[in-house]
Amino acid sequence: MKPIVVLVGRPNVGKSTLFNALTRSRQALVADLPGLTRDRQYGEGRIGGRPYIVVDTGGLGGPADGLGQRVAAQTRAALAEADVVVVLTDGRSGPHVDDWTIAAEIRALNRRVVLAVNKTEGLDPDVAAAEFHALGLGRPVGIAAAHHQGLEALMTAALAGHGADEPEAAAHEGMRIAIAGRPNVGKSTLMNALLGEERVVVSDLPGTTRDSVYVPFQRSGKAYVLIDTAGVRRRARVTEPLERYSVAKTLQAVDDAHVVLLVCDAREEIGEQDVTLAGHILSQGRSLVLVVNKWEGLDAARRDWIKRELARKLPFLAFAPPHFISALEGLHIGPLFPAMERAYRSGGRTLPTPQLNRILRDAISATAPPMVRGRRIKPKFAHQGGKYPPRVVVHGNLVSEVPEAWRRYLAQRVRTHFRLEGTPVEIEFREGDNPFAGRPQGAPTARQEAKRRRLKRFRKAHYG
Repeated sequence: MKPIVVLVGRPNVGKSTLFNALTRSRQALVADLPGLTRDRQYGEGRIGGRPYIVVDTGGLGGPADGLGQRVAAQTRAALAEADVVVVLTDGRSGPHVDDWTIAAEIRALNRRVVLAVNKTEGLDPDVAAAEFHALGLGRPVGIAAAHHQGLEALMTAALAGHGADEPEAAAHEGMRIAIAGRPNVGKSTLMNALLGEERVVVSDLPGTTRDSVYVPFQRSGKAYVLIDTAGVRRRARVTEPLERYSVAKTLQAVDDAHVVLLVCDAREEIGEQDVTLAGHILSQGRSLVLVVNKWEGLDAARRDWIKRELARKLPFLAFAPPHFISALEGLHIGPLFPAMERAYRSGGRTLPTPQLNRILRDAISATAPPMVRGRRIKPKFAHQGGKYPPRVVVHGNLVSEVPEAWRRYLAQRVRTHFRLEGTPVEIEFREGDNPFAGRPQGAPTARQEAKRRRLKRFRKAHYG
């Protein structure tokens, strides 16, 4: 088992910076603001040949309001599963009153503890760490997380007694599922409902989730990674630099996912942000499951209205039937997992060439493409050109003139035949090279020239 290393400390001492350094990633959002991390974030790392799981937390010693209490509860939940606790302090400001409070709480946990003194770049680490001996957490280790200094010494101390070096193995993390949507539509509540525990901080305040939180878990013997994301607003409303970073992390999480749960709010109208985000998901070729949250307590008229709004404003998501749920009450959550599996499998389907050509012939027989300038469009041959999403390449004459409506019609025929759900189907048309292009008027074609040469050889051989 890989040891679980939990990072804890007061706000703004560099926990997320250390997390990124230990995981060699930029998974955690970092800015020079206290209280940025609110949920616990998991990542994997390796020092030398020793693997570990590291957990970033919002820490202890933050504000005592309702949100601060939830952040502290998330930190304590992480501490409960820790094998090693790294208590992070700020070497430039010296011991803080909150450091003493945190040290007292950590000592009561009966866990292995390593005290790290951060931000010692340009200083003598031993001198900077000297006054932290008084916290009673053992010998401090001076580090500079932002500059990757002292990390090997820190993790050597943290992992002492946790097994020898192990050969590096390829991680099997399973299907990655991003939960995306506008602020306050219930993404974090849905994530907790899917996990069956209070894994991320939930609040009525929009923007509670600021970072993308990756949570690996297993269900029915299958591995998944759930990604909770910050809400995406219209660009005109994104004013704070921190919110710009959060939106960027959300779009990055969508790009990193196999399947995206697009969450809409049944108590609000389908807005421009929903349409834009859906378009981004499709443009990245991600499979999609449409979720309409907060369905509980709505009367029949409101439910009919929201269904009409979905059909009117999101017609391009016809391949993703909506799921009407209540994340808060846990209603209709179960069917989401089979829907995600179907969407993921559909995105990676192999489409046999004979079947694609049969679909193409049947589509032309039922509704042929229209004439263009008195000439007929002639699609001739189809084959698969890619996956995630499935791409069908159609060759023929004048196919570059195929109207968008016929492209959608053919995509629907492919989707229906193969029973694809939750994934777009891309149709790419390619025209064959024009044998007359670039040839002077009246000049023979390559085929005519080859025939002339064969005839000349024949005559020479038989008639001299």
